[in-house]
Amino acid sequence: MTFTVYQHITIHQLRVDNVSNSSILQVGSSGSIRALSQLYNTGGYTEPAPELGAESPISFVPLPNPT
Repeated sequence: MTFTVYQHITIHQLRVDNVSNSSILQVGSSGSIRALSQLYNTGGYTEPAPELGAESPISFVPLPNPT
């Protein structure tokens, strides 16, 4: 069985509040979505990064403050 889908999609504004490593954002239709995970060591690191303490004020991903 074959399906043919014709779509016209107009997006005036798209807001994404959260994105995680396993997120999929799909607009429209897809015949199939296959999982793909790739990990690269582009810095040539040879050991894990040190653990970040709970008291650290560092935020690695700046998030806007909702008003």
